[in-house]
Amino acid sequence: MKSLTVFTPSFNRAYLLPQLYISLCNQSNQDFIWLIIDDGSTDNTKELVASWIAEDKININYYYKDNGGMHTGHNMAYDVLESEFNVCIDSDDYMPKDAVAIIIEETAQLSDEYSGIIGLDADKLGTIIGTKIPEQLTHCKLNELYDKHKVRGDKKIVYRTAIAKKYPRYPEFEGEKFVPLDYKCLLIDQDYDLKPVNKVLCIVEYQADGSTLNIFKQYRKNPRGFALSRRSRIKYGTSFKERFKNAVHLVSSFLFVKDLSLLKNTTKPLLVVLAFPLGLVLNIYVRIKTQQ
Repeated sequence: MKSLTVFTPSFNRAYLLPQLYISLCNQSNQDFIWLIIDDGSTDNTKELVASWIAEDKININYYYKDNGGMHTGHNMAYDVLESEFNVCIDSDDYMPKDAVAIIIEETAQLSDEYSGIIGLDADKLGTIIGTKIPEQLTHCKLNELYDKHKVRGDKKIVYRTAIAKKYPRYPEFEGEKFVPLDYKCLLIDQDYDLKPVNKVLCIVEYQADGSTLNIFKQYRKNPRGFALSRRSRIKYGTSFKERFKNAVHLVSSFLFVKDLSLLKNTTKPLLVVLAFPLGLVLNIYVRIKTQQ
């Protein structure tokens, strides 16, 4: 069995997947399997992947499912993952040639207190996305990196599969196709640390049709998914500022569906009441932004 699974949820990304495929073929360490979760693509993704499987350059597992959003792709991936470690590389990203080697080396002697490692993302020119992780840190939690240590920019997490599988699947809400992926990360954070690795594991290129650049539309279309994430951040937030900010967002999400259960399930009801005026303002702002 391979030590690492690189898994990729993909929807109509046949035009982008080849750069990831090439980068995986070029890895200096081939101790991995590529798991592709096809989230209901209507392009030629299936045929393209079949041609790569026939080439037999790398180990590929392919699964097709009905379209449900990236978080449902993660759910299926965790249903079938078998390797000791796993990392998600999105369909519009790819890996530097030594990325798998770095992951294998850094996880080889990883103690049980760690759920995995966290490394860096960079753009195609090699510029780090955001900031590096403070060099003095020997362990960290994802949430604390941003709130306490003021780290900026996306980072790449490699999880120990057995640990990640212990935590709940991403909920799937009818009519919605997005749940912020940090929800599961935050739950794992409560019990385990991550080992910081200041090396680039992923090359990213944000696409015009990607969730990052369409965040306002995602926000409006998926209020229950965002509310779930906000409630967890209110509960586990490490500072009043973080909890209050997420209470504002929770109110905004509630106003899109007017479902009181979104508010009743919070652990800080008085904070939510305090945040209501700003939540109303945010909701109006999002409505304006998504009408343009």
